[in-house]
Amino acid sequence: MNANQKVARSVGVLYIIGTIAGILSVVFTGWTTGSDVAYVSASENEVKVGILFILIMAFSLAMVPVVTYPIFRKYHETLATGYVIFRGALETFTYIITAIWLWLVLLSNMSTDVSSSDTFQHIDYLLSGAGELIHSITMVVFSLGALMLYYLLYQFKLLPRWLSSWGLLASMLYLLTGIFDFFGSVSTLLLMPLALQEMVMAVWLIIKGFNRELKEI
Repeated sequence: MNANQKVARSVGVLYIIGTIAGILSVVFTGWTTGSDVAYVSASENEVKVGILFILIMAFSLAMVPVVTYPIFRKYHETLATGYVIFRGALETFTYIITAIWLWLVLLSNMSTDVSSSDTFQHIDYLLSGAGELIHSITMVVFSLGALMLYYLLYQFKLLPRWLSSWGLLASMLYLLTGIFDFFGSVSTLLLMPLALQEMVMAVWLIIKGFNRELKEI
């Protein structure tokens, strides 16, 4: 097995770890739009576990552009660098901010006198708005990084074009969903095409890897 195929398997495993951790984070936090402060406040232990899974997801997915950069830069250094910035740095930052947001919700619940309904409602409003904004920004940053990845994969045939095309189209839908999310909540079903594509891609990378004609690292 050459170095490129080892990288491909590592990427596939990292995608699976990140996806499973992301799903579990939603299971434990019950948080999908950033507006469910009441649930977060009422489920302290579950949310703490959810925060841990968010961080696992963040760091596992952040490693993908890091380990693929030595390969991708040989084909398109600008896209490879942009992918590292958006998926490695900015997306990770938004996940960390999400974890901090959830922790602040927990702290506000512990420090606020629940008998003071006006105070709690004010904090609830501010945190809900912040959570929704973070969620929308994360979606946009994620999709921009994904578009860079799938364009590179498609342009240089690093994966079968049907798989790269699927990723491109699903990333565009994800981006539009993120933009519309700034103006109101949208159905999370619109995000499923990309989630499914990433799992198919992860399995493909583990079993078959990148195309055999890849330049060596």
